[in-house]
Amino acid sequence: CGVDYQRAHRKQHKKACKQRADELKDEQLYSQGHERPEGDFCPICTLPIPLPMGHHSVFRACCMQKICNGCDIAAKKRGMDDCPFCRTPLPENYTVGQALLQARVEKKDPVAINMLGEKYYHGRLGLQKDLKKAFDLYTEAVELGSIDALFHLAESYYFGKGTKEDKAKSIQFYEKAAMQGYVLARHNLGWLEWKGNHDRAV
Repeated sequence: CGVDYQRAHRKQHKKACKQRADELKDEQLYSQGHERPEGDFCPICTLPIPLPMGHHSVFRACCMQKICNGCDIAAKKRGMDDCPFCRTPLPENYTVGQALLQARVEKKDPVAINMLGEKYYHGRLGLQKDLKKAFDLYTEAVELGSIDALFHLAESYYFGKGTKEDKAKSIQFYEKAAMQGYVLARHNLGWLEWKGNHDRAV
């Protein structure tokens, strides 16, 4: 229903309109995001990286690529000590790694900006832990198209890390990430529903 119609017939139609709006929202949520996004595939063998990806891949700051463990090990067996994708020598220390990442950030690479946010969130790569800085970087990365950053914003809002806790906003970002194929976001939506709505959770 349109806004004017809802105002004129609010009492009679409030419940029905809300129910229909929820149904349309669910149709959109359930009909999208059934295929994993491009970043979930190894750029060398082109196979999907097994979940959880952090356990089955390595991330290279030189080219902002996740390389599956199989291709990384195969490259090392062939005597390659540099990045198996772009052939850049691997950073020898945090300073070099940070410089590589920062160079990509300055070029407005959404993957790099999200990754820098993660480093600030956890206080890694020689950086001081800064949740507010991480949140701001996730926000910028989302504006540039990062699906990973959508998930990290959802987490930030859910736990109140770097911003005020807001469960409703968290769910919105989980849904946006899920509709773009982010597996863990869809899993978390199911987990949030599990206590009160088992059918929806499944």
